[in-house]
Amino acid sequence: MPMDRASRQVPEPRSSAEVTGEHSQFRLDLERIRFSPYFSRLSAVTQVIAQPGAGPLIHNRLTHSIKVTAVARAIAVKLTDAASPTRAFALEHGCDAVVVQAAASAHDLGHPPFGHLGERVLDRLARESLGLADGFEGNAQTYRIVTALDVSEAAPRGLNLTAAVRTAVAKYPWTRYLTGDAVGDGPLPRGLRRTESGLEVLKFSAYGIDAVDLRQARRGHPPTQQSIECSIMDIADDIAYSIHDVDDFYRAGLLSEGAVAREFRGWLRSGAQLRDLDDEALAARSSPPGSALEGLRRKLRRSDPWISDDDAFADAVGVVAEDLVDGLLAISFDGSIASERALSSFTNRWISHLQSSVVPAPQDEARTGLVTLDRPAWHEVEILKFVHRHFILDRSDIVLYQRGLSRVLTRAVKGLTAWVHDEHDRDRVPQRLKELVEIATTGYAQLREERPDGIPLPEAAELQSLGVGRGVIDYVASLSDDQALAVSEAIDGRPDRLWDIGQNL
Repeated sequence: MPMDRASRQVPEPRSSAEVTGEHSQFRLDLERIRFSPYFSRLSAVTQVIAQPGAGPLIHNRLTHSIKVTAVARAIAVKLTDAASPTRAFALEHGCDAVVVQAAASAHDLGHPPFGHLGERVLDRLARESLGLADGFEGNAQTYRIVTALDVSEAAPRGLNLTAAVRTAVAKYPWTRYLTGDAVGDGPLPRGLRRTESGLEVLKFSAYGIDAVDLRQARRGHPPTQQSIECSIMDIADDIAYSIHDVDDFYRAGLLSEGAVAREFRGWLRSGAQLRDLDDEALAARSSPPGSALEGLRRKLRRSDPWISDDDAFADAVGVVAEDLVDGLLAISFDGSIASERALSSFTNRWISHLQSSVVPAPQDEARTGLVTLDRPAWHEVEILKFVHRHFILDRSDIVLYQRGLSRVLTRAVKGLTAWVHDEHDRDRVPQRLKELVEIATTGYAQLREERPDGIPLPEAAELQSLGVGRGVIDYVASLSDDQALAVSEAIDGRPDRLWDIGQNL
């Protein structure tokens, strides 16, 4: 039996006329998310480039989330418009614009300090040092925040959101313990891949400790398929960061017109010859211009044959080259009104184009949600994301900086864990950390009682150590970039910023 979309973990009275309808229940969820301290915290969490090094106009996780919400709402409104040919499809699948906005506002709540670098470091530490088999995952942390860690007067734990919003937040609606038997032999959804040793779960939206809640919220949905509101949020996230990352790098002066032009023009001139090179030659340091784009073309053909097309790829390279290389990057950003206007025009034009390119997806296609970008726009977004990855994230100076940040998080996690285990000093552990350890320990004990299928059950003797591990990870993941630096320095015996920590511990 499908779950009532407006149902909550803890039933709440609906005495006010303002909150009697399903739609109004979803708006209450939206308000709870936006008033959450976890949402406010995103203003001090890195998107790609830390603000102190790049200026105040660079996107952080909060500004990104606000823009994803705007894009997502525009898509939902378009799909359900009375004059739209997609209206019947969207309504059949229960598309609600407020649920979309709530999911988009919440989608990055679980991001730890220092962006995706922090996610990788916390995952490694959780699994290798703390004995947490399902490690750390930003999407799963988001679900944990809204269901267990954040607070609402309506429930003892979490924000007590409706089933529809909890479902819409779950971009990868499974746990790390998903097995090959559950997905069969056909194409796999994004976030999963097959290896010689079996199914590898790369992305997931709930830890084992939160699996029961996710299953209850998603009752009636196909096992690995996003809800339509989740699918819209997912596409809006792709659209926003593919454009706003270019915005950031252009402002910061990190996108070299010469390097980008060399790669794009190299592929446009020599694409046919590049196809004759093997993968090793393409990846060599001496590979000719255009090799990285050719590598992307091959990757898309392998991973997404349902939509990838060589002609569409070539058209997308040409469109992005014309608008980005020969247009925006041809004039350096100098902060003038003219350069701001050029950047605003580029951003608005692309956002408008991409959000109007969302269409129903092919039926039963595992690699996409219920809606997707049309073929030309899908390739254009992949090309724009390539610019971000290839010309920014692979820079040696950024990698050097990130290696330093990984040590910051390692010191924080190991130092706090040792403190919690120190029988002579653990009574002085920060109160918030004590509470998070208690919440996690209780959660693992409940997991033993509920015994959900497919989730490994902890031994009774493991409850305390698992609770400490998950509690420490929950604590560090909830810090801002600056707080993580301050905590790490204090643990390392450096008093420089001791008083900056204050009540944040």
